[in-house]
Amino acid sequence: MERPLKIAVVVPDNRDEFQRHADPAPHFGTAPTALLDGFAALPECEIHVVCCVQRPVAMPEKIGPNIFYHTEIVPKWGWLRGGYLGCIRSVRRQLRKIQPDIVHGQGTERYCAISAVRSGFPNVLTIHGNMRAIAAIYRARPGSFYWLTARLETFALRRTAGVFCNSAYTEALVSPQAPKVWRVANALQLPFFAAPPADTPRPPFLLNVGMMEPRKQQLQLLQLAGNLWRRGLKFELHFAGKRESRTEYGAAFERELVVAEKAGYARHLGLLPADQLIATMDAAAALIHAPTEEAFGLVVAEALARNLKFFGAATGGVVDIATGVEGAELFAAQDWSGMEAAIARWIAAGCPRPVTAADTMRARYHPLVIARRHLEIYREVLAAKRHGQG
Repeated sequence: MERPLKIAVVVPDNRDEFQRHADPAPHFGTAPTALLDGFAALPECEIHVVCCVQRPVAMPEKIGPNIFYHTEIVPKWGWLRGGYLGCIRSVRRQLRKIQPDIVHGQGTERYCAISAVRSGFPNVLTIHGNMRAIAAIYRARPGSFYWLTARLETFALRRTAGVFCNSAYTEALVSPQAPKVWRVANALQLPFFAAPPADTPRPPFLLNVGMMEPRKQQLQLLQLAGNLWRRGLKFELHFAGKRESRTEYGAAFERELVVAEKAGYARHLGLLPADQLIATMDAAAALIHAPTEEAFGLVVAEALARNLKFFGAATGGVVDIATGVEGAELFAAQDWSGMEAAIARWIAAGCPRPVTAADTMRARYHPLVIARRHLEIYREVLAAKRHGQG
């Protein structure tokens, strides 16, 4: 019997980022969590999750039937300002013990990609957010987080065997920099595929999910909602996500939200855990998502997996997700009048929801579908290396 393929996945443990070091189990981003769910159902692979943290955390030996967990404490000097040198050394030390067949760096936002390409093992990367594009959008100052991260991203892309791109948009940005690219979408977490409750009449509300920032355009969405309200249409727009009042944009959003809440057409729900987000989606009638830049648009796929109506901007990976899906309407970037007119027609028609969108999302983004595609690519990379092509 052939031995399982041994894969090291370098991914941040979010207990470190969110200062929740006392939590008993690791926390990962939504897309890596879903991918690990898929791997857990595939006995032909053995997964070793490798993380760096700045303070001690609980270290369970296994977090799945075939998934092992490893972490290293890295002092402050070893993070971004030091070019992640401490993280690179720590990851390399763990990998020498594990001896994986291949290393997969999850994302270029932090230490994962740079650690994977400096590991000394065959490696691939996944792009979750296009850091060079985001740095350009925000006109990142030299020495700032986005400026440094964009440069580390470029370094890593040129030194890996290939890059998993979660959308056509990401592929277009990455392919000039990387030796090889594969179009592989992010997986959705398993709870989003649970059977939704029976559809019952409810007051119509639209949902927007995401951190309050200029790239997500929540201020413009509030203005759109105000226009619809003044036309006499009865609905609410609910925002779910982290609100940062200390930024100029966050403060402006709060001022406008006060007006909208007083009028009765908008409210802020805060940052919702996955189970509450799913319940909120099931209670909503539609998702509205109009970013200026978006590598993938995971929340769009999540909403469609709950058979939500979708209104969105045709930007980035949102186009890949929404194309050919019942109930998904896309509009050119900044076409607020077109979106407003479509939402008005939909409200007047009684806010119908799609019935087949969830089936489409299951076929495209179920963790098993995405995990199996990962294994195919790993084997392709290793076969090319054996034949001297990588």
